[in-house]
Amino acid sequence: AELHKKADTLSELRESCFDDFEKRLSELLGKLGMPNARVKITNLRVEPNSSGQDQLEFLFSANKGSDLQPFKKVASGGEFSRFLFAIKYLMAEKMALPTLIFDEIDTGISGEVALQMVRMMKEMSSRHQIICITHLPQVAGKGDSHFFVYKEESFERTLSKIKELDPEGRIEELAKMIAGARPSDSAINSAKELLNS
Repeated sequence: AELHKKADTLSELRESCFDDFEKRLSELLGKLGMPNARVKITNLRVEPNSSGQDQLEFLFSANKGSDLQPFKKVASGGEFSRFLFAIKYLMAEKMALPTLIFDEIDTGISGEVALQMVRMMKEMSSRHQIICITHLPQVAGKGDSHFFVYKEESFERTLSKIKELDPEGRIEELAKMIAGARPSDSAINSAKELLNS
């Protein structure tokens, strides 16, 4: 009886946050290039376990006139990246985490949406250390520091290594991200522009 009483209290506290969380999540998705996104959280009560008696599911629609459906069934790669980023952004406001790691959170996005994501990361960096693993030059060019991850192969094994890039190294790596292994002068100029904008 005590277990069910505590589980009910936890469920009620969680559900009291749904409306505000759905609203704020939809607003953030709008900023990230999905102005018609709608989100609904459903809660299916299950047998109590170590995290309560709730099994939550996000229902999602990215477009006008589309029905809300389970997020995992309808989201594209880019939608998934933006959705996950928006959730982490909201959670970062509530948690005293020293470091947030975004591992290719920008998959499937580019252009203005990538720049908006970077602005939001910059904002988060005033409260948390942000580590972002990315292949997007728009994202890599806005970090305070830039590290290059690479592999070294010997006869016996492969080692992953990391090194911090100096200003010239940053320009070179950003130019490669823009134009490939042998960047042109225009790619190098674009890399400089990214770093200075």
